[in-house]
Amino acid sequence: MEAGKREKLSFKPGHRARAIFMIFNYIFLTVLMAMMIIPLLKVLVDSVDPTAYGIRLWPKEVDLMAYKMIMKNKTLYRPFLVSIFTTVIGTVTGLFLTTMGAYVLLQKDMPGQKFFSKMILFTMLFSGGLIPTYLNIKNLGLMNNLIAVIIPCSLSAYNIILMKSFFETIPQTLYEAAELDGCTPIDTFFKIVLPLSKPALASIGLFIAVGLWNEYMHFILYITNPDWKNFQVKIRDLILNDGISGNAATLTMSQEMLKSAVVIVVVFPFLIIYPFIQKYFTKGVTIGAVKG
Repeated sequence: MEAGKREKLSFKPGHRARAIFMIFNYIFLTVLMAMMIIPLLKVLVDSVDPTAYGIRLWPKEVDLMAYKMIMKNKTLYRPFLVSIFTTVIGTVTGLFLTTMGAYVLLQKDMPGQKFFSKMILFTMLFSGGLIPTYLNIKNLGLMNNLIAVIIPCSLSAYNIILMKSFFETIPQTLYEAAELDGCTPIDTFFKIVLPLSKPALASIGLFIAVGLWNEYMHFILYITNPDWKNFQVKIRDLILNDGISGNAATLTMSQEMLKSAVVIVVVFPFLIIYPFIQKYFTKGVTIGAVKG
């Protein structure tokens, strides 16, 4: 009986410390969440309320004129479609090249496997530089071609190493069993490796998609045709030129309202996508980082 009392007494300070930590943790996360949500909520209100002024977290009036203009005005919706196209095609291309490259590097008996691995690591330390890269793109005839944006932005040595590290976590017995069943290396890749790599595909795919969606510099360097500029470049033009000059629709609409709507359109796609892949994203990054 006395031993049981001593055990309870000995655990009380630990439970109390844990309770204090949990309370502090909830308060900290609540404050952090408010710091992220309140600015976004204010931008959302500013995009639909023409009378919004100062910090207002609930609209007095609702007017979707800014969003209608984004959908109807060619100078706004065309860059948005360009961003969607480059993001989708670039993500698919990046995942294909990354997974194939990582799987090839996984083959220990492949001639030159160590050499190619070292060359990929070398590119993480040294790059060709801005001017040689620009001249290379120009000499290849890829100026004003979205390939000049999609290929460089979709392929990364870091992603290949991360994917290779994830592939190495798959039990070797599965590779051996597939080989005994008569699977070729390509069959093993598509039937065994890819179905087990959903966490890595989700995390790396999100890396590539976010990078392509927010891409700015490659469009400035390699795309001079205004019809092929993406949404990020258009946002810059809106901020520097204070909206779309010469359009009668903007005369009845606040420029801040239009800019706020553009910001919401930029962040909205990934606000919708991320909750569905969050569990895969977290697991994929953790496994790759620990194994590497």
